[in-house]
This record gives sequence, C-alpha cells and structure tokens, in this order.
Amino acid sequence: MRLMRRCVALLIVFFIMVPMISTNVRAEVVKELKTGFPDQEAFTPGEWFLGQKPANYDENRPPILFVQGRNGNADSWYGKTVYHDMNDMYDYALKAGYQTVFIQLYDAAGKGSASQWDNGKLLAQKLEEIYNHFGKKVNIVAHSKGGIDTQAALVGYGANRFVGNVITLATPHHGSNLADLSYSWWAGWLASILGQKDDGTYSLQMGEMAKFRSTIDNNPAAKLNRYYTATGTSWGPVFSALSMGGLYLSSYGSNDGLVNEWSAKLPYGTHLFTDSKFDHDNIRKGSAVFARIEPYLRTANVPVPALVASSTSTNENIEQLNTTSNQNILGGELPQNQWIEQTVTVDKKAEGIVSILTASSDVEVQMISPKGKMYTNKDSVITTGEDESFFGGATIRTFKFDKMDVGEWKVKMMAKQSKDAYLVVSDYKSGAPFVLQMPTKVKANKSEYKLKKSPVAPEMKGDLSITVRVVNKEGKLVSEFNELQNVNNNTFTGALKNIKQPGVYNVTMDIKGMNKEGQPYNRTIVKSVYVEK
Repeated sequence: MRLMRRCVALLIVFFIMVPMISTNVRAEVVKELKTGFPDQEAFTPGEWFLGQKPANYDENRPPILFVQGRNGNADSWYGKTVYHDMNDMYDYALKAGYQTVFIQLYDAAGKGSASQWDNGKLLAQKLEEIYNHFGKKVNIVAHSKGGIDTQAALVGYGANRFVGNVITLATPHHGSNLADLSYSWWAGWLASILGQKDDGTYSLQMGEMAKFRSTIDNNPAAKLNRYYTATGTSWGPVFSALSMGGLYLSSYGSNDGLVNEWSAKLPYGTHLFTDSKFDHDNIRKGSAVFARIEPYLRTANVPVPALVASSTSTNENIEQLNTTSNQNILGGELPQNQWIEQTVTVDKKAEGIVSILTASSDVEVQMISPKGKMYTNKDSVITTGEDESFFGGATIRTFKFDKMDVGEWKVKMMAKQSKDAYLVVSDYKSGAPFVLQMPTKVKANKSEYKLKKSPVAPEMKGDLSITVRVVNKEGKLVSEFNELQNVNNNTFTGALKNIKQPGVYNVTMDIKGMNKEGQPYNRTIVKSVYVEK
C-alpha cells in the first residue's frame, strides 16, 4: 500500500513537471519528421519542426531552414508539387547529412497570402527560437516569395544574426508583372471574387517591390548575409496556368511562368544559374537543384561585411525597364443568365492565343470570328489556376489560332452563378507596336510617362486614342482620362493625374488606333508605380 502511494505521488509530480519543462524549454516540443512527412502536420502560423536526424549527420554543417512561397506551407518541400509529382528536396538534404527545419508562416492557415512584413516579423521571431535550439546559425533555402519574406526578417527585423547564407529559388526580388495584372483596372472584378486581392499579392507588384527594395537595399544589414539566387525559364506544361503566365510575361523577357529572370536576381547577390529546364514549380525540387546549391550550404560563416557590389545602379536599371505589350486585355463583372459581349480587334493576320478566365467553371463562352465562325468551350483547352498563380481558382479557357482573321472578333459570355467575373487576355505573336517608358519609382510631382512607337509599329492613320486609368491600393479609380495623339509623332508624352498621396498605384493604358488598311487595333499596357513624397 505504501509503495502504491509513493508511485501515485511520483506520477503526480511527473504530470506537474512535464508542462513546466515543455513550456520553458522550446526544444522539448519541437516536432520531428520521421519518414519524410510529419506525423501530425499542423498549419498553425509559427509552427516549426525538424526533419529526421541523418544517419551521416555532420555537426560541422549548419542546419537548413526551408521557407516556402506565396500561399504555401511546409509540405511545399516534401509533398506534391503542382505539375512535377512529389518534391524530393527533404530526401536529398537528409541523404546529404543535413539537419532540416520546416516552418509554417501566415499563408499556411489557408486564408490568403500575407505581406512580407507580416511573414517576416513572424519568421524573425522563430529564427531566434531555432538559433537557440541548435546554438548556431542556420542557412535558408527559400522559394518564390519566401525569399522576400526572408529578407524582411533578416534586414527589416534584425534576424540576420541567426542566419548565414540565403539561397533564393525563383524569388521575384523586383516584383512580378502578373501581380500588376491582378490589381489592374480590367482584372479587379475577377481577382476580388477569387480572393486573390490580399496583402501577399499586393506586395509583389512592381511598384510595391520598388518601395521594398529602396527600404531593404539601403539598409547596411542587407550586406550581413550572403545571398545566392537561381531561376529557370521554362513555362511548365502546355496550356497550364503556368504557361499562360509565361506567355503574358514574355513581353518583359525570359521567365519561369511567374517570375522574369531579371527579377530573380539581387544586385548584391551571386547568381548561381538560370536553367531552361526549370519552371517556377520544379525549381524547388531536390532532384533538380540540390546538387547545384549544396556547396553553398556547407558553412554559415559569412565575412562581415560581405564584399558585394553596390545595389544602386542595378536597381535603377530595373526601375527604368521599359514596358512593352502585344496584348489586349478586357474584364469585368458577369451578371447571372445574361450574355455579355466584348470585342477583340485583330489588325494583322498572325498567330494568336486568347485566354478567357472566369471565377466559375460553368460559364458559357462563344468566340465568333469576323467571318462568322463560332468557337465554343469545346474548342478550348480548359485548366484551373493553381494556388501559387495570381488567379488561383480561376477557370482558364485557352483558344489557340494559327492565323487569326483580321477584323473584329466577338467574345460572348454567360454566367450561371450569381457572382462571377471574367478576364480576357489576347496575345498576338508579332512585334509589340508600343513601348511605355515610366520608372517604377517616381516623385509625386514627376509622375510622367512616354509612349513610344516601336520599330515594328504599323503605319497608322487618324489620331491615336490613349485611355489611362489609375487605381489605388483599395482598388478605387483615382483618375481616368483620354488623350488623342497625332499619329505622326513617334513619342507621346503625358503625366498621371490626381496623384495626391504617396503610395503604389496601378496604371492601365488602353491604346486604340487604325492602321493604314483601315483596320482598328487595341493594345493594353499595365504597370504599377511607386510614387514617393
């Protein structure tokens, strides 16, 4: 009886002490991956856990923390990819003898993507916990927006002292023009219904990233870690949402379906490679890149300050990048059980791709050529926008034409749902006729732009009509104005109007004219701009 009382007393003490130990010593409650997957994966922001300790573990090598991209969670590194089967990054790191660490940021809750400042603040707090757990620095491998979240943590919130090297894979360090598109005048309805207008998407606009870069790159702490970058230039599977993104971004240069190559580089970083085999999805796979990035993960010792080039000139070059477009963009609301009609003009017989995005999958679509031939849903390739894309959840109908007939094409749509919207993006495979010159970062009193004819611009007659719409962060129309320009001028100049407050504004320009044969043409240019005080 006495022995039983002693056992009960010991059990009581044990159950009292265990919560105290697990509360005060963070390492005691760290979850560990056993077989490539967590036993019970949680999606709570701030949750972090360890991969299995390798059999060939080398204590001299720093742990690797993996930071996923927009709308991602920890299983982005060991679960299914969008197009390329399972991600084997964890397996490759484990077999190479590295202790791995995984973390859930705010996006893991499934309520949209957070800004880099919110994710960065959370990441900075957890980096200190991880550093205390190991008693040494970790290296970071980040995919897509995860690289921007990482920089916010290291530079903006002072977590650089917990980290050595940072490798970013397809990170849009200077933004993505697809984010600009999602916040444009024409795409506003669709993006709102899809729930894609969130802080994370907003932060990836070109203008917003110009603002971010001016804050981060001018901070001396940006040079306290070594950054290595890598990207790809494949657009993924044909007719995928990724390939549609690649087509849109092709006006701005080579890209991986979501991010242009020039945006994936840092002026004070070392660019490891650009590989035409990799798209935005498979560049995070271990079998694709681990052998090429592993040499930079072997140590976390960084000379202070790191010997890197100045970032000023490179950032200025990116801010001055010209914007070209050989696309026509239309969009808006789709009322229930009513036919909505839009006109797409083709001024020159050329290969064309028309992508029609809708919020729901049961929208009836008709395309009618100038000769009266009708194309319907069955003539299109239908895909769905994945979570990582800027129109996640949208139904995408892609119509591909080897030679589009010259003249006016009718696009008719009828929605069956009470809440729906559309976006029509027509892309013509020929030279872009106009070039927009407007810095991504401007002063409030110098928000000027130049629209130039390109060498391949068609001969025109009559006046050129330019409609400019400026939208603020809340999606409200700040200004809308139309200007008529003489077609004999090679350069058309103007200025954004009613910009009274500093901030990021989205600019949509619709250019309409008529070629010498009397055929009308439309082109749309979208660009965000950061207006300083």
